Amino acid sequence: MQLVLRDQEQGPFLSKVLSFGKEQQLLSSEDVAALKAKAVLMSLKFADKFYNKYKMHLLEQAAHDVVGVVSLGLAELSDHDPARALTLLQSADGVMKPFQKGWSMLVTVSPKQQSRKSLFGDVDEQLLHDISSPPDAEEWHGWQLYQNALLESNRRNAIHLLKQQFFQQQQVDPFEHFSLEGMLAEVVIYRVVCGHSKVKQDLKQRIRQTEMQERWFNTDYLLLQTEAALAELPAGIADAIRADIGQNFAPAMLKTLQFAAKYREKALAQASPEQLDAFEHKQGMLNPLLGWPQYIEM
Repeated sequence: MQLVLRDQEQGPFLSKVLSFGKEQQLLSSEDVAALKAKAVLMSLKFADKFYNKYKMHLLEQAAHDVVGVVSLGLAELSDHDPARALTLLQSADGVMKPFQKGWSMLVTVSPKQQSRKSLFGDVDEQLLHDISSPPDAEEWHGWQLYQNALLESNRRNAIHLLKQQFFQQQQVDPFEHFSLEGMLAEVVIYRVVCGHSKVKQDLKQRIRQTEMQERWFNTDYLLLQTEAALAELPAGIADAIRADIGQNFAPAMLKTLQFAAKYREKALAQASPEQLDAFEHKQGMLNPLLGWPQYIEM
């Protein structure tokens, strides 16, 4: 079994670092051989745990997995700096520390599925396959695929964090919210109308006692309120939510506020709950009310 050095511009980050070390005369052929020997030993241990070390094709797959995981961890620990990465590889830990870092990164972003067990424990099988060094191609897309998985993981976490940070009822109901965009819009609209308190199922009541301010009906104002809310969240979670926000986010919230003003007028004119519900349903069919709460006013 061999660990092959790829094209340094396209291959796994580990290959780039080793090529950099050789080109800069910071690594001798013996140094490279020693590092590759450590990686091979790690591959044997990996195959023994997850595959079958006595079957050559599985042993080779383990080697590709190890190169991918080490490359991932090494890139993260060195901030993609080949010189810093080389220093890490030349330390007493060698490839072990980058591998441990890469594995922990995969564990963190792997979706937790109770109904389906992964061959690799806490690491999703497809995710490991994605970051594994491909045996039949020069290019390695492991880092970008990890970033995609990280964004999706942050998105899953963002739903729960949004609930915890901004909603009084913190249990996530998949039928209540269909997108992060919708959840954030509900937070923004509630805060605009009711102040900076936890979102409750009382907007349709409280709007009756609230004087609608002219400054609210402005997309720039709504975007400022959006950024103020996002600033209360961890950066990675806020980025995941921003990625879910469409270009029409602020104009859609403005339309919802305009609807809210008409809803308030009807409520103050003593419209019945059935009339208000029919009005809400009609408007929702004509134009989705982004950020308007879905509960029924009784």
